Amino acid sequence: MTYKTVLLVADAENYDIDLRTAADLCVAGNAHLSVFLVKLAAPVPLGDFAAMSVAWLDVRAGDTEKLGDAVMSSRATLEALGISFDVHGSYPEEAWAEDEIGERARYADVTLIGTSLKASSRLRSHAIEGALFRSGHPVLLSGNRQSVTLAPKRILLAWNSTIEATRAAREALEMMKTADSVNVVLVDPKAVPARNGEVPGADVATYLARHGIKVTVDRLPSAGRQVNVVLLQHALDTAADLIVMGAYGHSRVRERMFGGVTKAMIESPAVPVLMVH
Repeated sequence: MTYKTVLLVADAENYDIDLRTAADLCVAGNAHLSVFLVKLAAPVPLGDFAAMSVAWLDVRAGDTEKLGDAVMSSRATLEALGISFDVHGSYPEEAWAEDEIGERARYADVTLIGTSLKASSRLRSHAIEGALFRSGHPVLLSGNRQSVTLAPKRILLAWNSTIEATRAAREALEMMKTADSVNVVLVDPKAVPARNGEVPGADVATYLARHGIKVTVDRLPSAGRQVNVVLLQHALDTAADLIVMGAYGHSRVRERMFGGVTKAMIESPAVPVLMVH
């Protein structure tokens, strides 16, 4: 898929680096940048004291003013760069943040989550899950060690024969066609006919090869390590520009309680990650 609209979700108080990253990404990809600056609304105070209510109103008024300044500043920055863009701000109650972000994400090809958003963990979680579960479109996580691109030359496709992995492969098909190499990676695969087939990875490799994609299948042992650790290390070993993977093969509740590959990759993406649910 060719990405023509990129949505950046950013913290209204910490957005400069992410804005520049997104602008560079869109310039390189000739894409429109849609910026959504968010400041989570100050929670309603507990208690019935008037002083607390006045202080709460003052905080919300201050937050709203900062949000407006951030929108104006972002527009000025992007106007100076001469790119196609739009900028909007929102001050949602936390309970509605995912809905608002998801609604915005429906009208973009991909939602970019920059590195600066790590400083706002609650907003970052809402941004990722809102885009993944409420838009039907992918999320692109910036990596900790390298810049993000819409035209990666070396791609690692994390494969486990799930519907989510299949959607991810389909979503990244155009990227993989123009890449120099694609490594389909399976960790501790089992040769089960109803899942991976007699030769794990062979079916998906054949599917991709028919599209003219240069594919290598890597079947890796975990050797007691977590799957995300194996994937990230292999991405670094192969100098991958992007990891493509399905997200939340298990329920979000289970991921949050017991952990999982998706949760771990979200927490520490050393390499940019394209996630699809």
